[in-house]
Amino acid sequence: MGSRWTYLDYNATTPVRPEVLARVAEVMTVGGNPSSVHRFGRLTRAFVDRARESIAELAGADREQIVFTSGATEANALALRSLARRAAPGGRARGASRVLISAIEHDSVVGAAHALDLPVETVPVTADGVVDLAALEKMLGAGGTAVVALLLANNETGVIQPVATAAKLVHSVGGVLHCDAVQAAGRTPVDFPALGADTLVLSSHKMGGPTGAGAVIARELSLLSPMLIGGGQERGLRAGTENAAAISGFGLAAELAISDLSKTNNISSLRDNLEERLKIMAAGVRVFGSTAARLPNTSYFALAGLDNETQVIALDLAGIAVSAGAACSSGKVAASRVLRAMGVPESLARAAIRVSIGWGTTRTDIDRFCAAWSEFVTRQMARATGTACFAAAAH
Repeated sequence: MGSRWTYLDYNATTPVRPEVLARVAEVMTVGGNPSSVHRFGRLTRAFVDRARESIAELAGADREQIVFTSGATEANALALRSLARRAAPGGRARGASRVLISAIEHDSVVGAAHALDLPVETVPVTADGVVDLAALEKMLGAGGTAVVALLLANNETGVIQPVATAAKLVHSVGGVLHCDAVQAAGRTPVDFPALGADTLVLSSHKMGGPTGAGAVIARELSLLSPMLIGGGQERGLRAGTENAAAISGFGLAAELAISDLSKTNNISSLRDNLEERLKIMAAGVRVFGSTAARLPNTSYFALAGLDNETQVIALDLAGIAVSAGAACSSGKVAASRVLRAMGVPESLARAAIRVSIGWGTTRTDIDRFCAAWSEFVTRQMARATGTACFAAAAH
């Protein structure tokens, strides 16, 4: 990102790792089509096959359960569309009559769910940002075969969800469960069989790989039905020549992520240090989801009276990249629907910014952020005090 910049927006996209860049260039240099039988095709196919093995290892899955896509958005759509049409576990039912999604799902899941032409219901979450399992159980008891979507970790708060418990509830009434594990993979262990999900989605660019590659992992490939047809790639489940370079980079990023799981204490210590310093700089700071299990790299916080968009702009001018709220189509920053679902007042939600760190983050980066944010808060408080004094004098 350059020495002038401090990049603290890993949950939006993680900087591509140098080793991955080299691997992508290597595959592109080979230049073969992985479906071709000649030498160049075989070499390229070997890269794709190795990536499939690495991603399977990261998720505790079998390589035969993996279908590559162009990214998590396509993967979520493929999984949800397929589950809505296919048999529930054990063959007890076919097709779905409704869709249940948690109130904190990623937009790609929300959009895919509403495109299914089925009733969509929202499962509430607690004030800590954890799905309300009692509410889910009650909603499941209303009857009908349900497709349920529950992410493994929220992209804004980093709060980890009880997917395994939810899966048992869903399966007990003949439903199926889809899990978006995009933010969790590489930051916390992912064990596909233990989670009990019927489908699970991963994304390359959230773990230091290139954009343009994602994957669906299915309990049984028979659960999936293709959205893209016209070729036999990915065992007939995703037509089109595979993006071998991106997939190979995805695979190497997965290998590196497995290695980095042993370093999560280093990441969480940086995050904890940040939050301790925030509370010293401004006693009223609220860290969302801090009382629940969270990803080690994510801090989502707010100080009443500030504006999240103004903070992002000020920090950007100081050479620091962070995120705020949810970007809407107009390019403005909207108040977070995740925080709204957690019962956070609108005024505080509009003050929230997210710092997310990763493989390239150092203590110096945290120091730079704290210095810049402290300076911004001091300026804002002085401005507010001056405005108040002016208003008093005018009266």
